[in-house]
Amino acid sequence: MDLSFPGFDKDAEVTRLPGDLAVLMVGIAARQNASATAAAQAQFGRVRDIGRLLQPLDGAFNGPMAAALMRWGEG
Repeated sequence: MDLSFPGFDKDAEVTRLPGDLAVLMVGIAARQNASATAAAQAQFGRVRDIGRLLQPLDGAFNGPMAAALMRWGEG
């Protein structure tokens, strides 16, 4: 999932937005930027070994839940 903002298209016509709509859009962008999802994606850029993202330490994306499912399946 790519959460980055699209680049500015120099060939597109610039349209002035009504003040209320502009304020609403700035507020939405600020909330999206402050979200946990945006923070997580920002961390991806700092990972040196991209393959490491798909190799969790415990062998599962959610180790505790995987262990609970294993215990549940045994009973």
